[in-house]
Amino acid sequence: MRRMSPASTSCVRDGYDRWAAVYDDDGNPLLALEYPVVRAAAGDVRGLSVLDLGCGTGRHTFWLAEAGASVTAVDFSEGMLAKARQRQGAEAIRFIQHDLHLPLPLADGSFDLVVSGLVLEHLKELGTFFAEIRRVLKPGGRAVVSAMHPAMCLRGMQAQFTDPTSGQVVQPGSIAYPISAFVMAAVRAGLQLTAIDELAPDADLAVRYPRAVKYVGWPMLVVLSLARGVTNA
Repeated sequence: MRRMSPASTSCVRDGYDRWAAVYDDDGNPLLALEYPVVRAAAGDVRGLSVLDLGCGTGRHTFWLAEAGASVTAVDFSEGMLAKARQRQGAEAIRFIQHDLHLPLPLADGSFDLVVSGLVLEHLKELGTFFAEIRRVLKPGGRAVVSAMHPAMCLRGMQAQFTDPTSGQVVQPGSIAYPISAFVMAAVRAGLQLTAIDELAPDADLAVRYPRAVKYVGWPMLVVLSLARGVTNA
């Protein structure tokens, strides 16, 4: 299922730099659907060292910090990071601008938990991403990774927003990976799949987020829960 062509990394970055201005107020139902699932999968994070990969404006970063985690947040969009740095509590977060196609500038075994939200469709290959998650996790560490469900591609959907200045619909660039590509990239990297959730919006969500009306009952989100084994092998 690769009906969408990948854009260059610079195009994706530029798209997210532009999206940053309205990202938090865009009425995106996917974010509303994702938040409680990722938070539940992350569990109690008090006292944990947590890495947020593809943090954007900090939708996961800040609840993680408020829940008692020590958080490092990584994104390649300076526009998104600028918005995150303006938020209350940002002084307690370590922010890093970095392209997730490249090895992370972080030490082996540094984190108890990795969280990554809605990043996978923007990566030209998945192997490095999951291998780096495994590398930076402590033995016994966990990861929670969400992605737009591939079924959305069958409806012609991908990450997009309307530029409030020009009125242009901007698509930063997506790759329509099947779920099997996510799972196998994680497994080949040496991570264990402990759970997989596929979520669709319901009528209640559609009332709050009207853009979800046409997707009620249609798979919109997939969330992988992963673990690194307790040995260093």
